[in-house]
Formats: sequence, structure tokens, C-alpha cells
Amino acid sequence: MNLLSSLFGSPLPSVNATDLNEKLKNSKRSLVVDVRQPEEYTAGHIAGSKLIPLGELNKRVNELPKDKEIICVCASGSRSQSATKFLVDAGYNAFNMQGGMFMWQRAKLPIKKGNAS
Repeated sequence: MNLLSSLFGSPLPSVNATDLNEKLKNSKRSLVVDVRQPEEYTAGHIAGSKLIPLGELNKRVNELPKDKEIICVCASGSRSQSATKFLVDAGYNAFNMQGGMFMWQRAKLPIKKGNAS
């Protein structure tokens, strides 16, 4: 174990925006969980994502399936990193999307506006 791992723990599993987009096209075994606030989600989100604000995640974790990969996303990757750590510690197969919606939009990937359908 190196010094960083001993100080901060193992790095969390993560995925970048382009790889996530490919994963969503080719697999039904991934669920994107958007941990931003409702107004952020309404302004633009990944189609098919489930909104669970970070502050509600511990109360709503039972809404998430254990048999799917859970990919957490926020605006920049910070809140989703906290959500990923919580889910990994709870036994979920969870990943953090690096750079959040900022990187998703920078990669010119599609966003959906409006409330969850």
C-alpha cells in the first residue's frame, strides 16, 4: 500500500463522460444517479438519470438496485465523489463520473432539460 492509499484510502472507481456515454448506449446494467439539486437537474441532465440530491441519498438509498452499476454525477464531480464513497461503503457497485456535467457538456454529449419523466 502506498502512502496516499494509507492516508486517504483506495481511490474510488470512476468513469469519464465519453466512456459513460458509450456504456449507456451499450448496456442496460447502468443507472446514472444525479446528486445535484432539483433546479440544477431541471436545467440539464443526462437522459434517463435518476435525481437523488446528495442530502437525501442516505434516506433514499433503498431506491437503488444492487444488481446494476450506479454512476453518480453532479456539476463538477465533488458531490458525486461523496455519493460514490457512500454507495461503495454500503455495498453498491458505484462509480464517480469525473468532472460531472461540466465535462459531459464539454464533450458535447446530449443533455435533457426539464423535470424527471
